[in-house]
Amino acid sequence: MRAMVGTFQQSEEFFAAAREMGWPVQRSRAACGTAWTETVRRVPALGRLRLVSGAPAPGPWLDAAQTRPGTLLVNADAAAGWRQAGFWPLLTPSVAARLTLGPEPEMRARMEQKWRNRLNAARQAEVTTRLRVFPADPSHWLLAAEAAQARARGYRGWPPALGAAWAAANPGAARLVTAMHGTETLAAALILLHGDSATWQIGVSTRAGRQRNAMNAVLWRAMRWCAGRGFARLDLGTLDSAHAPGLARFKLGTGAAACKLGGTWLHHPLSAPLARRLPARLAWPDEADTAPRGGSRGAARQCDRVSR
Repeated sequence: MRAMVGTFQQSEEFFAAAREMGWPVQRSRAACGTAWTETVRRVPALGRLRLVSGAPAPGPWLDAAQTRPGTLLVNADAAAGWRQAGFWPLLTPSVAARLTLGPEPEMRARMEQKWRNRLNAARQAEVTTRLRVFPADPSHWLLAAEAAQARARGYRGWPPALGAAWAAANPGAARLVTAMHGTETLAAALILLHGDSATWQIGVSTRAGRQRNAMNAVLWRAMRWCAGRGFARLDLGTLDSAHAPGLARFKLGTGAAACKLGGTWLHHPLSAPLARRLPARLAWPDEADTAPRGGSRGAARQCDRVSR
């Protein structure tokens, strides 16, 4: 059984990769045993700003964190408890696709029928896949392809170089999955491993790859490989039905749950007393809005949150 840890940004692997990237990160551990990673910067008006992304639920660790100087900003994994802890709500929560891994028949059964049909079509089109360790090479073709794709589609995510830094800082914890038709590369994905979870970090496909449903084959190979090695969950990233509806349908078609995250909250000694008295109607509801959302069928699916 793999160690249960926090979110992608709170994993030891992320901290090591961030250090490799030269980012100003610090990792601390409270007496209760909970560890957290924060990014520390100085910004105008606020001075020292400490950002905790994918933050664990409020608890004893937060008391330890609040004893340090600086304004504390959290991107929370769940909303419950932050207002009562004196945090002011800044940004509403995003929604992430989280796929529970397990035996192959169970994973197949959770897929949408259309997604499963496309997976079968990829096999009939003689799409093959292979999985190998991703090299610590900032010039790797997949990272360049991701940068070009981001520019063309107008989105911003983690810098592609994080993949190479992850591979350098965590040997064997970055995996490249490619789909081929003969000798032609159709699609590829970068999977980052952390604790008992994995994250689909990058995915690119050619026109021929889209025609042959190659990314379905790539993701299925990643799902089977991760499940077979004891990983419990595959995170597929945020869902943006407004600007990328096709990608959102693709992610949910795997059987992933749409999980509402906790939003962005700010703690400052001057605003904390007012934040604690802030009526719930002026912030997003704490517990109600963290309930799991169903996949593309709309049915409620279990949204597993990795234990701290």
